Amino acid sequence: MDGGGRLARSLKEPGQTAGTGAGRAVNARPRGRVRDHSAELPQHGLIRSLARIERRLPRGFGVAATAAMLLVSAGYGAVRGDHLGAVTAVLRDARDAAANAAGFRIADVAVAGRRQLTQDEVLAIGGVTARQSLLFLDAAAVRDRLKANPWIADATVLKLFPNRLQIDITERAGFALWQVDGQVSVIAEDGAVLETPVPRRFTGLPLVVGKGANLQVRDFLATLAYFPKVKEQVKAMVLVGERRWNLRLANGLDVRLPEINAAGALTRLTRLDQDERLFTRDITAIDLRLPDRVTVRLSEDAAKARADVLKAKFPKRKAGDA
Repeated sequence: MDGGGRLARSLKEPGQTAGTGAGRAVNARPRGRVRDHSAELPQHGLIRSLARIERRLPRGFGVAATAAMLLVSAGYGAVRGDHLGAVTAVLRDARDAAANAAGFRIADVAVAGRRQLTQDEVLAIGGVTARQSLLFLDAAAVRDRLKANPWIADATVLKLFPNRLQIDITERAGFALWQVDGQVSVIAEDGAVLETPVPRRFTGLPLVVGKGANLQVRDFLATLAYFPKVKEQVKAMVLVGERRWNLRLANGLDVRLPEINAAGALTRLTRLDQDERLFTRDITAIDLRLPDRVTVRLSEDAAKARADVLKAKFPKRKAGDA
């Protein structure tokens, strides 16, 4: 006690003796640098705040957050490991399975407008499978895939809930066979290639040959339609230099048409056949490229026979004959 009867208190920190060096260091430390425990108080306040937030979170939030974190991690791993396609397919199948279980399974499919394609082919082209649900079916994507097929000119896809799918298509028709570079294809009226090689059901279509023939055959066949006697004899139409046509008839006869006014040349050809039975003659080619004349090429046998006739009719004179 001091002289006044009061209890004297040391300025050392708790746990230190008055005479230690540490105590002397504390006592010698400037007052402004004394450790301030009040700086630690906000940490306790933060803990209390987090506790209050946790009490307010809905039940199951932690499970959901964990699942979300796992999904994010799985997604990151899928991207890094180049497995995104497989993961997406699994998620899509799971989504469709849930929708199918809820009553959105595609139970009825109607495909209208098809003539050459089967219903299964249309669904395969559109990417519609048995596992897909009507709820998550992308009708616009199905339509785009259908229209990308050369056989389908247009398509409409309707989702009729809860479980019906309606597909209407407009098909292109096989118009002709086109041979180029040794390959034969079925083409549409606009020249688009529909199918290669040629299915048996299309072997009776007109045959055109040559580069660019697929784009010009529609107009030429329209002209040839005015000359049915010639058309029924045509086996193939050959476009020469992308400028003019040759006709190969069923009997092997070649008819060479001009670049300009092919209709006029076909008119002359029809008259020659009517008057001279030209298609039955022993000739191999008829040249109608010049408007004022017709040139024919005889077959080898016909040429030899004609030479023999001329030789007999006009025998060579012997030397010294008057």
